[in-house]
Parts: sequence; C-alpha cells; structure tokens
Amino acid sequence: MTDTSFPPQPGAKVALGLSTLAFMAAFAVWTIFSIIGVKIKRDLGLSDAQFGLLAGTPILTGSLTRVALGVFADKFGGRIVNLIVMLLAAASTVALSYAHTYPQMLLAALGLGLAGGSFAAGVAYVSKFFPKEKQGAALGVYGAGNIGAAITNFGAPFVMAAMGWESVARIWAGALVVMALIFFVGAKDEPTLAARRAAKQKSPPIWAQFAPLGKLQVWRFSLYYFFNFGAFVALSLWLPRYLVGVYHVDLKTAGMLAAAFSLPAAGFRIFGGWLSDKIGARRVMYAALSVAVAGAFLLSYPATSYIVDGIKGPIQFRIATALPVFMAILVTMGFFMSLGMAAVFKHIPVYYPEDIGAVGGLVGMIGGLGGFFLPIAFGLMNDVTHVWTSCFMLLFALVATALTWMHLAIGRMERARTPELGRLPEFPEMVDMHPASQPQAARTIRAQQAAE
Repeated sequence: MTDTSFPPQPGAKVALGLSTLAFMAAFAVWTIFSIIGVKIKRDLGLSDAQFGLLAGTPILTGSLTRVALGVFADKFGGRIVNLIVMLLAAASTVALSYAHTYPQMLLAALGLGLAGGSFAAGVAYVSKFFPKEKQGAALGVYGAGNIGAAITNFGAPFVMAAMGWESVARIWAGALVVMALIFFVGAKDEPTLAARRAAKQKSPPIWAQFAPLGKLQVWRFSLYYFFNFGAFVALSLWLPRYLVGVYHVDLKTAGMLAAAFSLPAAGFRIFGGWLSDKIGARRVMYAALSVAVAGAFLLSYPATSYIVDGIKGPIQFRIATALPVFMAILVTMGFFMSLGMAAVFKHIPVYYPEDIGAVGGLVGMIGGLGGFFLPIAFGLMNDVTHVWTSCFMLLFALVATALTWMHLAIGRMERARTPELGRLPEFPEMVDMHPASQPQAARTIRAQQAAE
C-alpha cells in the first residue's frame, strides 16, 4: 500500500471549505423532491410507487455518474468537473419548474440528479490536499455537505407555501449557480494535478483506474455505504410522506421533523471522520451498524391492536410508537448512520490512495443507488403490504446483512493474518489440555490478554 503521508497542502482549508459549501448546495437541489414532490404527487394524482420513482430519479442519475465523475476528477481536476456538473444540474432544475406532465418531470429529474454526482469529484479533489492521517476528518467535513437535505426539508415548505413549488426549483437552481462560481473562482487545483501539469506529465489512462473495482472488498465497502448513505437519502426523501401518512401532521411540520433527522445526521459526519482517524474506521462501523440494526428493528413494528381473553371478558389494548419516541429512535439512527458514512470513506484513501476517484466513485454510486431504489421499494411495499412500517422492515434486513458480512469478513482477515488463532482451543482456559497447541498458542493467548 502506497504511503501517502504529507503535510496539508497550501490552500487545503479553502479547498475544503468551498468544496463543502458547494456540495451542500448540490445536495439541497439533489433532494428537492422530498418537499416539492409531495405537492406534485397531489397535483398529478400519483401513486406511492410513482412518487417514489419521481423522488428517486435524481438519485439514480447522481449515483450512476459518480464513477465516471470520480475518474474524470482524477484525470482533469475536481475543480473544473464540479463547475460543469453543478451548472448542468442548475439548468435542469430550472427546466423542472416549467414541466407540467409526469414524463416531463422525470426527464428534468434525470438532469437535476447530476448534482449528486458532484460528490465523487469532491472526494477525489479534497483528499489530495490532506495526509492520510487527516483524510478521515477532512472527508467527514466535506461529507457534512449533505446537510443540504435539511436545508431543503426546513426551508422549501415555507417558500413553497408562499410562492409555489416552481419558485422553490428556481431559487434552489440560482443558489447552485452562485455557489458553483464561488467555488471555481475561490478554490485552486489539487496539488497532484498542478504538479503533473508543471512536469508536463500525462495523467494515467482511464482504463487503469477501474482495475481496483474488481476487488470484493470494494463491493463490501459499497454495501456499507448503500445502507449508511443510501438509507439516509431515502429516509430524507420519504420521511415527509411517512409523517403525513402515519402521524397526520401538516407538510410544514413534516418538513421540520424530517430536517431534525437529516440535520444532525449530516453534521455529525464530521465527528465520524475525526473518530475514525482516532480509534479506527472498523470500530466506528461496528457501532454504526449495530445501533442501526436495533433502531430499524424497533421502528419496523407496526401499530397493533390486541384483544386478550381476560378473566372477566375481552381486554383491548394497542401498541404504537408515539411521534416523540419515533423521532428519538430515528435521530439516534441518523447519528450513527452519519458515523458510518464517514467510516466508509476513511477506508478508501488508505487502501486505494492512487484510485480514490474510481473506488470512491463506485462506493458513492452504490450508496446513491440506495437512495434511488429504497424510496421506490418503500412505495411498492406500501402498495403491496399496506403497512407503513414495512420500509423499516426492509432497512432492518439490509443492515443486518451488512453487519453479518462485515463480521465474517473481518474474522477471515484476522485468521489469515494470525494463523495461530486457528490452532487455539475453543476455550482459552483449556490450553493446558492441548499440548499440541503449545507453546505458540499459549504465547498468543498471553499476548491477547495483555492487549485487552
């Protein structure tokens, strides 16, 4: 593995700050259907599945383009790639405001989704300014730009109530253009690109950057991100609809409650990056997935009415998750999901320092596809099961699979790295009953006990 240790490069703080603000603006546009989609659904009479498709279409484009945009950022520079992507997304958002039919809106949503693809270019760009021991924190700060979802969930309902959903699209597009220009003018090219140009060296061929994508480890990282990021985006999009349907709150209240989920989840990604640098991304990932398993399990239980044959006759009671309890569990899940997002991207520059764009793009793409497919799946499950909490049942199955795969993979790696572990007795206290395991087994046990 290549050593990438070097001091932060000149302009690193400016690059990180402007990249984060640019990603925040892009993410606010990327998740715009979480609010305006509810109004569009009513106006066009869409089913839950059709609404899920409309809300998820921008997520699809932003996801599928991430690998290519990450590679282009490595080759041509993240600064110019981000500018082009953000301007194209802004143009599509303006076009959305003039759409009147469902197919027209789907078409505009495809272009709008490019805003989400800027994430991969930003990861490739920002990571080049920082040493590997600080990349977790730096990418955590950058990833906190998904706070843009909270901006949309909180601000868009008020703008829409006062001016209509079309004005939301136009204002958000204008803000994206302004932020794209500020980023391009204020930031500088990444140091590796500048050095390559100064030396008049050719960039590596694009095909070579795709080689690491054949490794199973990369796809395992992608599953982690499919849940931690994909489910975060999906819930940000789905929550207003869920809260209106289950708890019968108005759209403004639903938007503010959804922001209460997405705002902390985005902000604590910074903490997740710092924590991954300090205690290791593996421990952070274990905590993130374990808490998510528990939270999804609790939220998946549907409101249920019971009739028990009592001594003096039927006894009726009902079990349901009250709104404050629901939000408390959900916000806790969001906090740990944000830690998991940061932990995933802490791995990438360490394991694949020369292929950050391609690997980060693939992981980001798979995570983004979670944001596309999960809202559609939520809608379909509602249509089929007629149970609101079916969305959390699906999330429980997903995160339980990810946690199990991670645990098994780590166990295989540990056994491969320390073959002596395979020769230990099942119970360490029985080591004296297995002479063949000594003395190496005893030394291994003593070393483990000392480490603990």
